[in-house]
Amino acid sequence: MTAALTTPAAPAARTAGVPRQWRWLVRLHRPALIGGGALVLLTAAALVWLGGPLTDASAAAWKAYNACGFTPRCSYDQESILLYKNVYNWTTIAVLTVPFLVAAWAGGALVGRETESGTARLAWTQGVSPARWLASRLVAPAVLTVAATGLLAALHHWAWAAGRDRIDTAKSWHDMDTFHANGTIPMGLALAGLAAGALAGLLLRRAMAALAAAAATVGVLWAAVHTAVPHLWPSVTRVSGLGDGPLGRGLLVGEGVLTPGGRAEAPCVSGSMHSCRVTLADMGATAFYRDAHPASHYWPLQLVATGILLAVAGLLTYAAFRVLRRTTGTARG
Repeated sequence: MTAALTTPAAPAARTAGVPRQWRWLVRLHRPALIGGGALVLLTAAALVWLGGPLTDASAAAWKAYNACGFTPRCSYDQESILLYKNVYNWTTIAVLTVPFLVAAWAGGALVGRETESGTARLAWTQGVSPARWLASRLVAPAVLTVAATGLLAALHHWAWAAGRDRIDTAKSWHDMDTFHANGTIPMGLALAGLAAGALAGLLLRRAMAALAAAAATVGVLWAAVHTAVPHLWPSVTRVSGLGDGPLGRGLLVGEGVLTPGGRAEAPCVSGSMHSCRVTLADMGATAFYRDAHPASHYWPLQLVATGILLAVAGLLTYAAFRVLRRTTGTARG
């Protein structure tokens, strides 16, 4: 009779384990959650300000400036132009910094500190399996990470679009910082950083070491994506005459000259200059070419890059659970 009464209670206790872990997680990391939330809200407010009043003021200033023509004395609001530029640059940096902050927090506090202090092992003795413990430290932060980075990226894209064709110095869509901050890549980087932080915390078991390792991993991933993006989708080639130079706008992949032997690096691009024409004639060049991505390739490039980052995040998460299983000796969560 005793066994019959106690056995059904065990699954209920295990089922309640994850919600209890989430509540404990919120209490334990409340300062970081408040600080991170404040940072997201401040950046979001700055982006709303950028895409609204700042864009209108800067656009009006540029309209006044362009109306000046060659007038020696012209009055226009230069401060609004400079303020728009500064706020745009700083908010772009803030959006791109989020994945690094997520990785550092995941490695230094979310997992690293608990494995270093022994809090994790204490939790495992309180009816929460190691796998459920790790899952609770990944699922809820992942949801918050996607929500925060998605909100900031969407607002950044909106603010950038508000100034397009209205502000003479507005960044083009293929400016690399703008390209990354405007789309889904920050979300992929942030999730990869979260997984990298968890893995680093389990492997190193030292908060500061895990923090540094996770942030460095995101840096490597960002550099790799930055380098690989132009090659993730077939580019468009435009051929132009030697007198015109390379033509075509967009995200540049490569350019050069066409010769009887194939493609070659262009020693010069000013085909209208006599010295350049002589050099190109000696090479047997017949035309310039430029490989680039037009604006229509923006989302294909974004989504392919994000998919790769999500695959990396999945692999890092799988590795974290494997490391946890090996170090705790548990066969299943």
